Amino acid sequence: MPKGGVRRKKPTALKVLQGTARPDRCPANEPKPKPIAPEPPAWLDRTGKATWRKYAPMLERLGLLTEADGESLAAYCAAVSRYVAATKRLKKVTRENPDDIEAIRKAEISVEKAEQSMRLLSNEFGLTPASRARINLPPEANDGESILEKIWSQ
Repeated sequence: MPKGGVRRKKPTALKVLQGTARPDRCPANEPKPKPIAPEPPAWLDRTGKATWRKYAPMLERLGLLTEADGESLAAYCAAVSRYVAATKRLKKVTRENPDDIEAIRKAEISVEKAEQSMRLLSNEFGLTPASRARINLPPEANDGESILEKIWSQ
């Protein structure tokens, strides 16, 4: 359970994919954004945009990315970019100043923070093995139609 003892509610689409949806527990008027991937924001750097291009089409096809999720995916892409940059900095500091324990530790902390941020955001989109294990896609998930379109048309 999260800090503070309040569990966040799961979206209905995720409950359906996980096989835990019950009509009596799903809100009747839940927002239903279109399952269309937005364009990547211009402020993302090269690594962030490459991450977007890698994951957005797949997430859109699975119905896990909608027009309302652009900022969340952008935050994940930015976290990946920070992780890559922090890892490069750590390698450089370790190589150039192997005796500077303080600089190495600061670089390690940057890597750890970026990794933690990336991991937390990746769970939101099912981008880790553990988070994917909680999703049970129907067999027709790969026929081209968005999973969300199928769920919401029922």
